Amino acid sequence: MTTETYRDAWGIPHLRATSARELARAQGRVTARDRAWQLETERHRARGASASFLGAAALSWDVFARRARLDDTARRCFAALEGRDPETADWVRAYVEGVNAGLPEGAARTPEFERTGLAPGRWEPWTPLGVWLSTHILFAGFPAKLWREEAIRHLGPDAVGLFATDGPGTSGSNGWLLAGTRTDTGLPLIAGDPHRFVEDPGVYQQIRLSCPEFDVVGIAVPGVPGIAHFGHTGTVAWAITNAMADYQDLYRERLRRTGAGVQALGPDGEWHRATRHTETVEVAGESPVEIEVIETGRGPVIAGGPEGLESGSPEPELATALALRHPPRVTEDLGFSALLPLLRARTVDDVDGALDAWAEPVNVVQAADTEGGLLHRVAGRVPLRSEANRRRLVPAWEPGHEWRGWLETPRAQLADGIAVMANQRGLATPLGVEFAAPHRADRIHTLLQEHRVWSADGLPRVHTDTYLGSTGALLDRAAALEGLTPEVSALRDQLLAWDRHMDADSTDAAAYAALRSAVVRRLAAHPALAALTEPPAYPEVLLPWMSLTARIGYALEHLLCAEELYGIDRDDAVRAALEEVAAAPPAGTWAKTHRLAPWRALPGEPYDEPGLAGDHDCVLCTSAVPGITDLAARGPAARYVWDLADRANSRWVVPLGADGVPGSAHHRDQLPLWLKGELAPVVTDWTLLTLEHTEDDEDFDV
Repeated sequence: MTTETYRDAWGIPHLRATSARELARAQGRVTARDRAWQLETERHRARGASASFLGAAALSWDVFARRARLDDTARRCFAALEGRDPETADWVRAYVEGVNAGLPEGAARTPEFERTGLAPGRWEPWTPLGVWLSTHILFAGFPAKLWREEAIRHLGPDAVGLFATDGPGTSGSNGWLLAGTRTDTGLPLIAGDPHRFVEDPGVYQQIRLSCPEFDVVGIAVPGVPGIAHFGHTGTVAWAITNAMADYQDLYRERLRRTGAGVQALGPDGEWHRATRHTETVEVAGESPVEIEVIETGRGPVIAGGPEGLESGSPEPELATALALRHPPRVTEDLGFSALLPLLRARTVDDVDGALDAWAEPVNVVQAADTEGGLLHRVAGRVPLRSEANRRRLVPAWEPGHEWRGWLETPRAQLADGIAVMANQRGLATPLGVEFAAPHRADRIHTLLQEHRVWSADGLPRVHTDTYLGSTGALLDRAAALEGLTPEVSALRDQLLAWDRHMDADSTDAAAYAALRSAVVRRLAAHPALAALTEPPAYPEVLLPWMSLTARIGYALEHLLCAEELYGIDRDDAVRAALEEVAAAPPAGTWAKTHRLAPWRALPGEPYDEPGLAGDHDCVLCTSAVPGITDLAARGPAARYVWDLADRANSRWVVPLGADGVPGSAHHRDQLPLWLKGELAPVVTDWTLLTLEHTEDDEDFDV
């Protein structure tokens, strides 16, 4: 059997093989060649071993990964997959064979290996499942329950609603579907952009996978076979956003040591043995760290232990630890049985059937086919349990907090030929607690209603819209102020006349952002909120959810509009912030401080990263953290337009490039397109591609 690797002008791999299994091997191999450093970083992160070459900065994640038992969960899920779906398990094995075959070449061309002394290791059949799990374990935002617990303890239950928002650690996305009645071809269009932390190399990989069974273009996750989230088979296309569902629980545990080990108090009032062992985490340049790994009947203990939990618990005499319960650990299923059927899909019914096997993350899905079929549904596994479980920590020793089955995932029809998904309340409302503000979804609806008929060429204008719908709460308070000095009045009048677009070249946008941050800092410093300024001693990896300033920054609209806010005079805060900014106005445009800040596992020489348009509540969602930084670490990790009338009229882009090797021709060549809101064409004609090499079976000996 033979496989062929082609490249387009952007270095995007197009793979052709004689079987699905050989294609999986080719996908693994080309990914290892292009993304060796990324793959090895993710493999180590999934195993809780990244500090061994990244140093102490990675230790908190490694400890969390070990205590949460991510690698063990991946092993269990793969073993169950072998018994339940041997074809998919063998397909995953083939991908791993390809990764192992390609890693030596990929490592040889990647300077990070030499810098750290890391040698490429060996992937196991369950490694892709571990990569998927570690990439998405924080997607449902279970640490938000820690924040809610603290907010309720210090401010009361109303604080949950006041601070509810798409928080600093949550990933979101935009997506929209236009039925054929709303397009110039009479067939549907799907478009959108996933919002994640922008990483270098990128978290998404543009790729084409072709064999006699299927021919799919799409955006894959490096380290995972197939195309899970965004794909176009030629006759059907699909895309997702985060449903903002709540499907992970945190249990307060009461633990005690005995001569035989550790016991946990259960809801039956009895003490039950917990599993326990120790592990050693290697740390580059420092001494190894030994940790205790405990698991109760609820799940792995991620914080605390028998000796206590330094969490500010209101029940310190009872709660000594926190255990995490999440579906893959309970069911031994990560939903990989959906991946091959997605590639083989021909209609929306096929996509719908494939997604019945989906597990996590829980997504809102949109799909359309060339026969005019449309799909708008939620896919994933959400447990049925008490309302308290969904909102806060619950005591493991009290009955009533067990899981009682799975909720049915909702689906909906398109209204007026349009469906929009932007993490807002809507289709997934029964499954979640906190959702994104409606501004992005409302703005997309408004833009799509400007024309009755759309073409694929027109949709990037929606991707890049910079209108900030959340400005009203702050600007309305500013407008009502009296007795301002002439300088402050001039600033206030300037902002009230502003068009509310966070354009890169806008000085008004820069002034608004400065005012917003000044208000956030003042609210965060108010004595009424002082109890929330020092987060409890939870693991470092969970602390972004506990930042009072970040929470205020993202929930500012709610906090300014609330009837009362714990005695805080918000008009005084806005007045003082206006005076501060008027005295020292920002020197330049929004793009001067709102710059791209991609995450890199191994920091090196700082890039001179470009300035950006957009903001957290814009459709062009380039998220800063008001009150802390204007830098944007999160934003569109890809953009796409899927045309069902002609796949060759589809287009896509990623923030940097297809190649993960610094200095290579395709490492950052898509950045200029991404900055301008332009998209690269999806090439489907093989004669327009460059044949890079041909591989035979013997080339895959590993």
